[in-house]
Amino acid sequence: MQSKSSTSTLLIVLVIVLTFPIWIGIAGGIFGLIAGLFGVVFGIIGAVFGAVFGAIGGVFGGLFNWHWPFGFFNWNIFPIIFLILIIVLISRSRRVRH
Repeated sequence: MQSKSSTSTLLIVLVIVLTFPIWIGIAGGIFGLIAGLFGVVFGIIGAVFGAVFGAIGGVFGGLFNWHWPFGFFNWNIFPIIFLILIIVLISRSRRVRH
């Protein structure tokens, strides 16, 4: 009986030692996945706060005529360019392709 018990113990220890890199890799992957999910959550929270404060700043900037201190941004050319780009993209998608 003693021989069978020591052989099974030796086999279990040998399997654990030989498969240790696999187990440590799985543990590292799970840790990385959890850390990545926390990063995603904080990123989404930051994006929501940035969008809210950007919208508030945009509304107040439009109401009170606040602009960047540089002359190029005072031309209001960016909304015009974006509107032209949106119109072009919408017109391209409605064309029938043969």
